[in-house]
Amino acid sequence: MKMAVLGTGAIGSTFAYQLAKAGHEVTAVARGARLQRLEEDGAIVLVDGERAPVTVARALDPSVAYDLALVTVLAPQVEGVLPTLRQSAAKHIMFMFNTFEPLDPLRDAVGAERFSFGFPGGVLAHLIDGRLRRRILPGTTVGDAAWAQVFGAAGIPTVTSADMHGWLRSHAALVIPLMSIGVAVVHRNAGITWGEARRYAAALAQAFHIVRGLGHVIAPTEVALLSRLPRPLTTCLLWLMSRTQELRKLGALGAAEPRMLIDMMAAAAPDQAAELLAIRP
Repeated sequence: MKMAVLGTGAIGSTFAYQLAKAGHEVTAVARGARLQRLEEDGAIVLVDGERAPVTVARALDPSVAYDLALVTVLAPQVEGVLPTLRQSAAKHIMFMFNTFEPLDPLRDAVGAERFSFGFPGGVLAHLIDGRLRRRILPGTTVGDAAWAQVFGAAGIPTVTSADMHGWLRSHAALVIPLMSIGVAVVHRNAGITWGEARRYAAALAQAFHIVRGLGHVIAPTEVALLSRLPRPLTTCLLWLMSRTQELRKLGALGAAEPRMLIDMMAAAAPDQAAELLAIRP
């Protein structure tokens, strides 16, 4: 199939690499230094030197009827690509990024018949001097079973959710405290105190309460089970997790994303977000 990937950071590059290796014609749409590097390489290149050739473009060609346009830009950047996506002849457009905001504006912009959303929950990746280091685990979730099958065949284990909006909001509720703790751990080079763990646990409980209040069922099952744990146990888990390398790696990504998600959640439930705002990094 013909596919375009808009946003070739670590996540977009991973999908471009895997899909190209699986035999699909992939166009990588990039800008800035990443565009320059891709133009020089003509491929997504792994840290070990293995390559997956791709076509490189500065913008999405609206006249090309791509089977899939995969949009992996950050949430604040998506507004900038919507005009091109509206005009695009792409048969299917899948957005894939962290957000808590309503999905209806995106669906309306590109048309319900070709819209879907996904999240790369099992893709752990980053770019090192323009080279991709990725680890792919189960956990990527999409709203369309056909594309779950395509991604799975390309080496990205993918499951489906009938309610991606609820799934995304549940995910945001979970990762907000984890990312915020990670930022604090990186800043001080030490785990959080027990008192701080209690504050983060309170914020986690409030986040899940907001998601339910907006009419969603917490998903997937593992997150739903976590949301029902007694507060002391959640506090203990967060205290322990703050001492792991996984949280340090999460915190190394910076404070922008947890701030963004907290602000989105506070906008959705302004009278219920005090505990969340208290942990905003």
